[in-house]
Amino acid sequence: MSENYDMAVIGGGPGGYAAAVLASRQGLKTALVERESLGGVCANWGCVPTKALLRNAEVIHLLSQGRTFGFQTQGFSADYQAAQKRSRQVSIRQVRRVEALVKSCGIALHRGEGVLAGGREILLQPEGKRISAEHVVLATGARPRQLPGLPCDGERVISFRQALQLTEAPAKVVVIGAGPIGMEFATLWARYGSQVTVVEMLPRILPLEDAEISAEAAKAYQRVKIRLMTSAAVHDIAPSGQGVTVEVEQGKGRERLAADKVLVAIGFEANSGGLGLEEAGVALERGRVVVDGQMRTTQSHVFAVGDVTGKLGLAHTASAQAFVAVQTIAGRPTRPLVYTDIPRCTYTSPEIASVGLTQVQAEDRGHAVTAVTSPLAPNGKAVAMNEAVGLVKIVADANSHQVLGVHMMGPHVTEMIAGAAGALSQGLTVGQMASVVYPHPTVSEALMEGLHALAGHAVHI
Repeated sequence: MSENYDMAVIGGGPGGYAAAVLASRQGLKTALVERESLGGVCANWGCVPTKALLRNAEVIHLLSQGRTFGFQTQGFSADYQAAQKRSRQVSIRQVRRVEALVKSCGIALHRGEGVLAGGREILLQPEGKRISAEHVVLATGARPRQLPGLPCDGERVISFRQALQLTEAPAKVVVIGAGPIGMEFATLWARYGSQVTVVEMLPRILPLEDAEISAEAAKAYQRVKIRLMTSAAVHDIAPSGQGVTVEVEQGKGRERLAADKVLVAIGFEANSGGLGLEEAGVALERGRVVVDGQMRTTQSHVFAVGDVTGKLGLAHTASAQAFVAVQTIAGRPTRPLVYTDIPRCTYTSPEIASVGLTQVQAEDRGHAVTAVTSPLAPNGKAVAMNEAVGLVKIVADANSHQVLGVHMMGPHVTEMIAGAAGALSQGLTVGQMASVVYPHPTVSEALMEGLHALAGHAVHI
């Protein structure tokens, strides 16, 4: 006889465990099915360990400015193996916190894979046990996309997961894909002295960011000798001695790049296979689970959150979707997420953060756009930190004066973007945001200056 639950979650990542915790705290008898470690890619092989490594890269960058700050670093050396070990320790610590949280909430944790088995039953593999639940939440995440015909071998051609297992920075590395993951690893390895080449098939790096941000970011990366090849296509990857060669076409010519490693960072595919979804009547679109504004699938008792939905592949998106799904299951009112109002962060050096529409997106949606760029060059805090490279760009509707997008590049902007996201989610105007008194000296004053410029009373720009 199967165990019965009010809600069962398949997948223990940031969307899955958040859904389980929220449901348990609302009095629902909850089960959580996970085949690996709790915390998902985020805690184990993504957000958390990469930020630990990037913190090391920040320290190296700071120490490289010793002359500016009046100290000497003779004999300094950077141990990548120690940095990698620390990143794993940070990851383990966070995973244990999630495990303790799940246990404290009285959630029944089942190890293995969950498959929809008809009705409201879930088959647990490989043990063959069955459980049943009134509601099911799919939170199975996504896996890295591979280049067609050029799969990762896990040794020379790697994904981000194998990259996080490296105990030394590759001397020469080719990164395929100039999105956040590709550029974060490029920044990390460049700080450790790697010769880095980034290959991007689109005309600019960070193609989802505002074009002005992408252009300024490219200059910053090139200053640390990261080679950027845009509008470039990879035609072949082949072993060569202990390394690998990558054949790249750019313009009318082709070039063979020699490297020790190739990191493929070209996006993700939803983990929707092998779950019994089609047999259960759960609709898919290009492999992604179709959901409505309440995160409900085409089966009324089945919900989906996180990367498996293909909406916006970010850990905080998954957690926000989990809240909507659980509130719906609990019979409470919800409001559909506006995905453009969810902030996006790239933890390179300098950092990049954005929320809302780019200028082109706003124009494409029919807005009469007004925009302003506020540079960090006159910002007292940025100058004091010797980090005055960057800008804040604000996009607004010229008629209603509603702020449509905020795009930032500079120190600590990933911490600043939450305020802008709150303002956009409330539909605030330029005048309303400009009326806020910003603390001095802070990098956030660059946002204030941009707002003041749009409102017609800027002081420093």
